[in-house]
Amino acid sequence: MEKIIRLATPEDIETIFDIRTSVRENHLSREQLTEMGITPGAIRQAILDAPCAWIAEVDGVPAGFSMVDVEDGCVFAVFVRPEFEDKGLGRSLMNEAEALLFRHHPTLWLETAEASRASGFYRHRGWQPVEQLPEGDVRFEKCQS
Repeated sequence: MEKIIRLATPEDIETIFDIRTSVRENHLSREQLTEMGITPGAIRQAILDAPCAWIAEVDGVPAGFSMVDVEDGCVFAVFVRPEFEDKGLGRSLMNEAEALLFRHHPTLWLETAEASRASGFYRHRGWQPVEQLPEGDVRFEKCQS
């Protein structure tokens, strides 16, 4: 099994949406993403503005992605298709996201549901909960060591 992580390009936008809408936990439809302002145009602009997204591939098949907001120091998204979970892709995608953000910020942040598997994943990677948010979400931060 060949795993690679590569920078996303505008040609990957549909793949990013396909992966994002394939997940079981924290599932959102294309319509819900659009309502939140997460559109192909917005993703395209972000990718063109800065290297900010990565695609994980397994044997040439897009299996996951991560995306950051470089200016804000935020990990915006890390998602892996259900059939590719538990292969280390999330960890590899987070390594890329954190490395880029730490080049620009001493402290990074992200938000996720407290009751999610992602919450445990982030804690395991050294992220610390710093604020309880409405609707069961939590803000995590990670400082450069």
